[in-house]
Amino acid sequence: MNKKYRKTIIAGNWKMNLLPSDVKPFTEELRSLLPKAKTCEVALLVPYTHISALRRAMKDNRISVGAQDVSVHDKGAYTGEISADMLADLGASYVIVGHSECRQYHGDSDFTVGAKAAAVLEKEMSPIICVGETLEQRERGLTMEYITYQVLAALSFVPEGKERSIVIAYEPIWAIGTGKTATKEEAQEVCEGIRGVVREKFGARVARSISILYGGSMNPKNAAELLSMPDIDGGLIGGASLKPRDFAQIIDAVAQVTGEEQK
Repeated sequence: MNKKYRKTIIAGNWKMNLLPSDVKPFTEELRSLLPKAKTCEVALLVPYTHISALRRAMKDNRISVGAQDVSVHDKGAYTGEISADMLADLGASYVIVGHSECRQYHGDSDFTVGAKAAAVLEKEMSPIICVGETLEQRERGLTMEYITYQVLAALSFVPEGKERSIVIAYEPIWAIGTGKTATKEEAQEVCEGIRGVVREKFGARVARSISILYGGSMNPKNAAELLSMPDIDGGLIGGASLKPRDFAQIIDAVAQVTGEEQK
């Protein structure tokens, strides 16, 4: 599957870290470390409270801004919820839906994830739909059965004509924040399988245009080998995205891999 048909995306998920006042010094340091040539789409997915500060800090649009979750509701008596319309008005381009932590701590079901993805798409943003298996599911040989269901459940909510706007992130739950990482072969196998599910649902043209990210402890040491895989189109980065130098090195890995492909 030729990568020229889709974007490479390096997306940093800050989770519940840093403060709005940390945004400016962070982006100033990161900007000084970024390669001069744009080799990929770079996004920072930050707490709602940080979005406006990040937008101000990145007026040159070298980094896209995104959120970490969204409500399924448009508006109304839903205290504490944030709608897709609110995020779009703040200038968000991406929104994570279905992160394993939201599934675990907030009770998001596969169908809730699909509804959130649809809400994001309706406001002309791109949902980053997270899917992944537990260690027990992997050890029992159920990885693709489980992930296929997660992907199909989410895709069933995607409105016609919006298919190319989705991004899917494979985040093996057993590798998030643990320091463990799937081998490049394990990650490629699942990402290739996910693309196959998209192909069966929407056809080959859509499947080749959708970016599939790896989201299980990608770091400066393993980024290049993971990104060299044919169906891994970027990374959803956790801890390393909180350190400008580490995050910049992962972005640099894209250029490294691209250069190798061109040789």
